[in-house]
Amino acid sequence: MAGTKTDNLEGDVLISYDPSNGEMIGTVRKTSIDELEEKVRTARNAQKIWSALTIDERIDYLKKCADALRGRAGEISELLSREMGKDLRRSTNEVRSCCDDVSFKTAEIKEALKTRVIEGDGMETQIQYNPLGVCAVIAPWNYPVSMGHWLIIPTLIAGNTVIYKPSEETPLVAGAYVDAFNEVLPEGVLQIVYGDGKLGDALVRSEVDLVAFTGSRETGKKIMTSAASGLKRLIMEMGGKDPMIVLEDADIERAARFAVASSFENAGQMCVSTERILVDEKIADEFEELAAANVQRYKIGPWTDPEANIGPIINEKQRNKIISHIEDAVAKGAKVLAGGTDHPPRYVMPTVLSNVTQDMLIWQEETFGPVACITRFRDLDEAVRLANDSTLGLGAAVFGKKDAEEVANRLEAGMVGINRGPIGIGDSPWAGAKQSGIGYHGSPDGHRQFTQVRTITRRK
Repeated sequence: MAGTKTDNLEGDVLISYDPSNGEMIGTVRKTSIDELEEKVRTARNAQKIWSALTIDERIDYLKKCADALRGRAGEISELLSREMGKDLRRSTNEVRSCCDDVSFKTAEIKEALKTRVIEGDGMETQIQYNPLGVCAVIAPWNYPVSMGHWLIIPTLIAGNTVIYKPSEETPLVAGAYVDAFNEVLPEGVLQIVYGDGKLGDALVRSEVDLVAFTGSRETGKKIMTSAASGLKRLIMEMGGKDPMIVLEDADIERAARFAVASSFENAGQMCVSTERILVDEKIADEFEELAAANVQRYKIGPWTDPEANIGPIINEKQRNKIISHIEDAVAKGAKVLAGGTDHPPRYVMPTVLSNVTQDMLIWQEETFGPVACITRFRDLDEAVRLANDSTLGLGAAVFGKKDAEEVANRLEAGMVGINRGPIGIGDSPWAGAKQSGIGYHGSPDGHRQFTQVRTITRRK
C-alpha cells in the first residue's frame, strides 16, 4: 500500500517512502534511548584515540573517506533521488561535490586550526584550537548528503567524534553516506542514530559537547531549550525568508531568470531560495511578464523523468502548507501570473504571484515551495525596509548597477549577492543574521567554532 511521508514512524521501525509515488523504499530500526546513551559513551572513548592523532593523520582518514564515497557515488545519488525526490542530475552533483570538496576543505581547516602566536612586552601567548569532545550533528532532508557533510567534516578534522542524526524523511541515504565513511574511519568516530524529534531531543540532552544543526526555526528553538540545561555549544542555521531586490537599472531579463530559478530550485525546498522578490515599480510590468514566461522552462515530475526539473514535495504536510500560503495570498489580493492551482498529488505547480503584501502568510512565513512572490517598491528606502521586514536573515540578493552595493550593505542578512545568488565563493562562511543563525560554519572563524580555544601565555 502506498504511503505518505507523514506516517513514516511505525513502532520500532522508521519507514522511508518515495515522495513521488508513496511507495516504500526501505526501513531502518529506530534508535532507542538506551542505544543512544551507549553510542555517546562509545563516541567519548573513541574521541580520546581520535584526538590523539595528528591533524594530518585525521585528514588522511577523511581523504580516504571521500574516495570511499566516490566509489559509491552512483548508488548513493540514485538513493538520494528516490528518497528526497530531486532529479538525478542534482543528486549526482550533490554527492560528487561532497567527494570533491574534501581535499581543499581539509587544507583550509588545517590552516585555520594552527596554533597562533602573539608576542609583545616580553610575553608570548599561544592561541590553541583544541577538540571539544563529542558533537551531535542534526541535518535536514532537503540536501540530505551535503548538509550533514558540511558539519561532519570540520567536526572530525578538529578531533571530535560525531553522533549524526539525519532527518526521519531521508534516513537511507544518510545511512549510506555514513557506511561509506565507516569503511575507513576507526570504530566509534562517526555513528548514526535514527528517529524523530523525540530522539533528537534526547540526543541534545545527552552528554554531548556541541550541537551543530541545520533545519527549521521551530526545531531550532526546541534545541536551544533542550541544550540550555547543559549549556551546550550551539552552531545553528535555521532557514530564511530571502529577499531579492531588483533595481530600476538592473538587467531585467537576467534578474527575472534568476528570480524564478532561485524560487523554484529543488522545488523551492532550499533555505536560500528567493522567497520575496521586490521590484522597482518603474520596471515591474516588464519584470512580471518575463518572470511568468520563464515558468515555461519548468516541468514537474519524478526523478525518473529526464525532462522534469521540479520534483515532488517531501510530504503531504509540507505540500499543504505551500498550497495554503498560495490560497491565502490570492484571497488577500495577490494576482496569479502562472500556476497557482491544479496541483497534482504530491506536487505543487510552479507558481508566480504578484501584488504580494505584508499581511499575507506567504510574506511572513518560510514557504519552502516553488513559488515566486513579487512585490513592487517606490524607492530605495522602501525596498530596504521591505527586504528587512522579517525575523529571518539568511541570504539576500540585489540586481542593479548604480545603487546595488549601497543597498546590499543595508540588508540584514548573513550572505548577500550582487547580480548573483548570496552564497560566497571559496572558503566563505555560511552565515545567517537575526533568527537565521547562531554561529556559522565555513571560513577560518567558522572552522574554529568546532574547537575549544585555549590560550597559554609565558614570559619569553
